[in-house]
Amino acid sequence: MMRQVNSVTVTDRHAAPRAGGLRGAVRLTGVSKVFGRGESAVRALDKVSLEVPPGEFTCLIGASGCGKSTLLSLVAGLEQPTSGEVSVEGAGEVGGGKVAFMFQEPALFPWLTAAGNVELALRAGGLGKAERRQRTAELLETVRLTGFGGKRPHQLSGGMRQRVALARALAQDADVLLMDEPFGALDAMTRDVLHDELDRICGSRALTVLFVTHNVREAVRLGDRVIVLSSRPGRVIAEYDVPIERPRRIDSAPVAELAAKVTDRLREEMSHDAS
Repeated sequence: MMRQVNSVTVTDRHAAPRAGGLRGAVRLTGVSKVFGRGESAVRALDKVSLEVPPGEFTCLIGASGCGKSTLLSLVAGLEQPTSGEVSVEGAGEVGGGKVAFMFQEPALFPWLTAAGNVELALRAGGLGKAERRQRTAELLETVRLTGFGGKRPHQLSGGMRQRVALARALAQDADVLLMDEPFGALDAMTRDVLHDELDRICGSRALTVLFVTHNVREAVRLGDRVIVLSSRPGRVIAEYDVPIERPRRIDSAPVAELAAKVTDRLREEMSHDAS
């Protein structure tokens, strides 16, 4: 496996344990996924081995159809691998880590308020009514939506709806947060603001994050590490540490420099695929 590292001095955001201690690790060992059978079978992933240590923010990029979303579904347990092993470790346990999933669309229940959508996730955790309301208020404050708990989704902007979706994901108290292009449908300014918010939240919580995106600069802006997948079937063909001091800006020179290297690798892969 090729590993390329930018020469900028690294500042490790995870050098000291976060609040509550680091937890959550994801391991894929020789994982393949085939959909269908016979001549119509489609191999989405091929012998993917990947380890995400506790507390790391790992971004996955690759051409459309390379299996990025399939990989997240395998980690979430929504799909089972055709071969190989997938494991998620929680705090002090192996194979029992909790996973939360955040999609490109917020998928909020339109008949519930913002607070109601978050509280629904807490209800599934068995919390009492008073504790749910207190925890919901704390989570809305975490995503900076204090005062908007009584609004329904149609009364909120796209960015605010994604903040509610993030609060709902955090409500599950998961060890691993899976994010499938959560900001892909947002305008550049809103996306930039949410990058800052996600950075802030991940810097204060014990979260391991797997983040899928088509935006190379977004991957470098957010990630501790960027994993590049080949065109279908998806294989890990490169990984890049992101040793750029935080806070970062998506338009900064170091981010642009590393993003250009990652983009060149993607173009190389796509040119091979087309030939």
